Amino acid sequence: MAEPFTDFRAAARALLTVDVLSEKEGQFCGGLAFRSASLSEKQANWLRILLARHALPALTAGGEDG
Repeated sequence: MAEPFTDFRAAARALLTVDVLSEKEGQFCGGLAFRSASLSEKQANWLRILLARHALPALTAGGEDG
């Protein structure tokens, strides 16, 4: 099993490589990929849902490292 993501920006960049993202998902991930501010709980939850939906490793609790 792959190591979980410890940084939400890395998780968002990984999602951008998925072939089947919807436009809304792509816009969300593109916005997160280079974001400097932390995520809201709602944003972190949606990111975790997208990672699971696309069979990518999970995001650690905060996802703020890196």
